[in-house]
Amino acid sequence: MKRIICVFLAVILSVGAVFLTASCKKTEKLVCGVTEYEPMNYREGGKWTGFDTDFALLVGEILGMDVEFQEIEWAQKYSELEAGSITCIWNAFTANVSEPDGTPRSEIVDMSYSYMLNQQCIVVKSSRSGEFKSIEDLDGKIAAAEKGSAGESFAVDVIGDNGSIIDSAAQINTFIEVKSGAVDCAVVDIILARSVVGTGDYSDLTIADISLESEVYAIGFKKGDDLRLKVNDAMKTLYDNGKLMELAKKYGLENTLVLDTSYGK
Repeated sequence: MKRIICVFLAVILSVGAVFLTASCKKTEKLVCGVTEYEPMNYREGGKWTGFDTDFALLVGEILGMDVEFQEIEWAQKYSELEAGSITCIWNAFTANVSEPDGTPRSEIVDMSYSYMLNQQCIVVKSSRSGEFKSIEDLDGKIAAAEKGSAGESFAVDVIGDNGSIIDSAAQINTFIEVKSGAVDCAVVDIILARSVVGTGDYSDLTIADISLESEVYAIGFKKGDDLRLKVNDAMKTLYDNGKLMELAKKYGLENTLVLDTSYGK
């Protein structure tokens, strides 16, 4: 009888150890570096929401990873990535552009598949829209742009020596500069501009009728991080099963959703 009891206790202890080990095992986290950018990542009721937010959560479900969102200073995105405080840059990250110093972003980080079309645009006061009809009209102007953004890179190229660029911590802040008259215009992503200008506090702002080149959004990972390949697979799964298009329609982005699997291989 004693031997049977000992065996039983040993089994119980072994099972308990297995459950204890499982409960202590940490789930790998996907920490996304974000900024306030409607409709991609923004807070609603104190909680992060938006297309990129929901997209990341769906990818996390497929990969079995907990997803967190870390608000960052956009100009510090690469430092945050290198330091390991974020796993990736997932915030309407324009992939096919260079930084203001001329370095292509693809040389700084590894990119995922691209998933959305974008372009820069010029936001001005509606009362001044007639002054902005071509890129040449930007020469010598004072422009606001998010520091470290594709908008800043574009502004550096077109404002010229007679103009100046006011750095903002986030793209959304540039609209305040235009509204106040502190700058002539703002250079921002058109997806953000379409969701903000002409409404609410920014009802007196508009997008200038200047056509600029197309860009694409992708997710940026530290060089050599194999997690990018797993995220690529999850992205394709969500695109093929229609869930990504459902998400795009939820945020009015169905006409800009294009998954390009030839990008970021």
